[in-house]
Amino acid sequence: MTRHAQASKTEARSRAQRERILAAAHACFVERGFHAASMANIAETAGMSAGLIYRYFESKDAIILAIIERQLEDSRADIAKLRSDTNFVSCFSDLFTRWQSNDAQPMNPALMLEMTAEASRNPEIAGALATSDRITGGDFNGWLAQAARKEGREPAGDEITARAFALRCFLGGLAVRSIRDPDIDPSVLRQALELVLPQLLSFKS
Repeated sequence: MTRHAQASKTEARSRAQRERILAAAHACFVERGFHAASMANIAETAGMSAGLIYRYFESKDAIILAIIERQLEDSRADIAKLRSDTNFVSCFSDLFTRWQSNDAQPMNPALMLEMTAEASRNPEIAGALATSDRITGGDFNGWLAQAARKEGREPAGDEITARAFALRCFLGGLAVRSIRDPDIDPSVLRQALELVLPQLLSFKS
């Protein structure tokens, strides 16, 4: 095996180990919360020693920051899908269903709430979330500006920014509702989406 091939194999193994740790931490944080979940819990869930975890992450906060990065990637991918989808009601309804399932996806509503609470106590996590919000906010602005141009509009002033902010607030509320109203009637959800989304996403006069 060449030196380059060996380096590539080592790098791939390292990425796999990091992902294994992050998946285990994600599950522990959702189940127990940040403070109750220990490195020992994460190690047990990952099926590896705590010492090995410290080779990849120096602390639990470092793991949280890495999960925030993964959530950012997931959120940006979702926004990119929205750009190419025209059935927004179905798209947002599917997103709500994903949140209800409470699966291992990076964008988990329970974990989002944990991170929001932790941000009020931890400046480093607050900064990481602020950066994530700034990037996704730019993505939303770009998407809405594109939607406006397709309808022959060039909104004046801060209309795009205001619509993007309102949409992010609505999505955040939906994420919380997926936890607090897990048995919501799907028809009620669709009616709510049909009431709100045209107001935010349509630029027709």
